[in-house]
Amino acid sequence: MTVSTDEGQVQFDYDKLLIATGARPIRLNINGWNLPGVFLLHTMKDSFELNKYLETANPRRAVIVGAGYIGLEMADALTHRGIEVVIASRTPTVLATVDPGFGEVVQEELKRHGVVVRTGVGIDSITSSANHLHVTGNGFDENCDMVLIAVGVTPNVELGIEIGIPTGVKGALQVNRRMETTIPDIYVAGDCGETWHQLLDRNTYLPLGTTAHKQGRVAGENAVVGEREFAGSLGTQVVKLFNLVIARTGLRQDEARREGLDAVTTELAVNDHKAYYPGATTVRCLVTGDAKTGRLLGAQIMGTWGAEISKRNDIFAAALFNEMTVDRVSDLDLSYTPPLSSPWDPVQTACQAWSMEHRVRE
Repeated sequence: MTVSTDEGQVQFDYDKLLIATGARPIRLNINGWNLPGVFLLHTMKDSFELNKYLETANPRRAVIVGAGYIGLEMADALTHRGIEVVIASRTPTVLATVDPGFGEVVQEELKRHGVVVRTGVGIDSITSSANHLHVTGNGFDENCDMVLIAVGVTPNVELGIEIGIPTGVKGALQVNRRMETTIPDIYVAGDCGETWHQLLDRNTYLPLGTTAHKQGRVAGENAVVGEREFAGSLGTQVVKLFNLVIARTGLRQDEARREGLDAVTTELAVNDHKAYYPGATTVRCLVTGDAKTGRLLGAQIMGTWGAEISKRNDIFAAALFNEMTVDRVSDLDLSYTPPLSSPWDPVQTACQAWSMEHRVRE
């Protein structure tokens, strides 16, 4: 193996090789994406450069292209710094990874904090004049002091392709569940490779930090002496935006139906803890299950910061991992104290509502 450094090329011999080259931000076909004041945010270096710009240029208005996790979290962060924020999204609602109804609630939370949200727009060009940036596109025309482009990532696969590793879903490097490639003694882990999806029972592409850590552990163990398989991802995710937390795991109803599953969904709004204890807030749950078998297929959950949304989403994730039915979630022995929950946790109450509506019995 040859490694190029500032001092020249260095040769290394190896018994086992792990490729973990990650991913890089998608660069849309936007003229002016590389102008000063325009940022792609993915690495620590990117964040240092952005922070330096914030401290030296003192921008007052920002346009964020993209309304996924990074774009929305940056809208939150910049707003807290006193910067006006305009979000430009090509999707009909922000945070397209969750159901549109949840996306609309997120959008209202953004607006409540002064963020301007423009959906269904495409950005074509960024120009610079008079110390300002001008962002234009289909139905979009805004002046600002900085632009952040956050529209997803694409896998860094050049090294793998060069040595003959085939690519698969979304151009990611193909691997088996041991994180092995088609080339003996070469492994792949993280955002440059495919991900085994536990529910879909096939590889997909899910560039998530939690997934990368697990894949790296599997690849490292197998490269030494182990016989471990990657158990699979469920796409479990969570984000905090101002005072709102939104999480999901498994499949949405539309995703499950595209896979040929007879998926049905029930929505329930319930207090996060006993109503007689002060400070109860509303938790909204979307539970998706198989109408024929009753198997839990996915969940989405949303509520205020402090309502244990992330950990409640993890209950759903654990149930999915263990292939539980929706009805069996009620059998879980979960903790209870009035300031934090109810004898039936909101997760269980939502699952009971699904079972009552769809009347699936084991």
